[in-house]
Amino acid sequence: MHGELFAKALGVSEPWFVDGVDFDEGERRLTVRIDFRRGSRFAHAGDGGAHPVHDTQIKRYRHLNFFQHECLLEVRVPRVRLPDRRVVLVTPPWSGRLSGFTLLFEALILAMCQEMTFAAVARLTGVSWHRVHAVCKRYVELALEQDDLSELRHVAIDETSRAKGQRYVTAVADTERRRVVFLADGRKADTIGQFADHLNRHGGAAAAVTRACSDMSAAFLKDIAEHLPNAEHTVDKFHVIALASDAVDETRRRERRLDPSLKGLRWTLLKDRDSLTAAQRADLDALVAQVASKRTARAWTYREHLREILNRKQVNVTMRMLRQWCTNVNRSKVEPMKKVARTIRKHEQAIAAWARTRQTNGYLEALNGLFQSAKRKARGYKRFDTICVAFLLIAGKLDFHKLN
Repeated sequence: MHGELFAKALGVSEPWFVDGVDFDEGERRLTVRIDFRRGSRFAHAGDGGAHPVHDTQIKRYRHLNFFQHECLLEVRVPRVRLPDRRVVLVTPPWSGRLSGFTLLFEALILAMCQEMTFAAVARLTGVSWHRVHAVCKRYVELALEQDDLSELRHVAIDETSRAKGQRYVTAVADTERRRVVFLADGRKADTIGQFADHLNRHGGAAAAVTRACSDMSAAFLKDIAEHLPNAEHTVDKFHVIALASDAVDETRRRERRLDPSLKGLRWTLLKDRDSLTAAQRADLDALVAQVASKRTARAWTYREHLREILNRKQVNVTMRMLRQWCTNVNRSKVEPMKKVARTIRKHEQAIAAWARTRQTNGYLEALNGLFQSAKRKARGYKRFDTICVAFLLIAGKLDFHKLN
């Protein structure tokens, strides 16, 4: 009766059967012994038919816990003789992708690692960090091999910090299906070229990509034009506004040295007006009223004008207004904002494209926040392959059902 109960619970079917169950109370471990019927024949992948057993080996598989106790399957696994006289080991139906685990135990590890760090999962399951990482890495690699990118048309490209010292990871996301499809170490000039090769290997085509969104990184701009020739490039509106906000803050810091009244206004100037308190709005209005005499007030006004321009929906109108904005800024004495004007002049086509595509990196920015949170919990990741596994588990939306 015990054998039948465990066989049904474990999904063991003919010719396999549960031969016995041992429980070690001191070690808090349950061991289920599994054997096969005498005279059974087994199939082998790639070789048709069923083949006779040559000999057997004892294999142990870690399974889901039995209540609070560790559960192991001790299996007498057959080796079969093939028609070409080769002897090969049979893979039991519950065997996982990594030696020593069942499919269900690996599925548990995958599900937990999508929400927790590798170290936390290792502590909860009693498995070493390296084996937990190895399970996730194996499944991510197999899922990436089967990944179909034939319908990829719109991409967003952004980088996120991986460690101190200007060390980055570049992520490419499918903005229509909202998932990360490619990661590269650093933000070098050939990053988009690597992505184009990856796309071609997985059923897609670099020439089929019609829209690409990124910041104003020189490496990205050149690489997109070279490797995604049919993609309309859009510079994310929010990166442009962020650049103008930095200019506002720099202007305030310069002017504050001679004007103590600007002290304490940093966040009042950087936040959206709707996010300010009544007192902060009053301070802002008082500053803007002095636009003729204070460069900080003019810088804030220029940024707000730029925000209004980028809310337009006609490309030609947006382009004309951007050029006029740059002319006005260059005639002013707000030096930090002049740098922004020169940058906008340089990339005006891609910035104005926002009016038509409305494509942003917002989804990737949100994912970067999730990744940075996971990185902090893990106290950082040293190796790039570990970063890839963690990032793709969080944001890759990989299909593991075909594998497990």
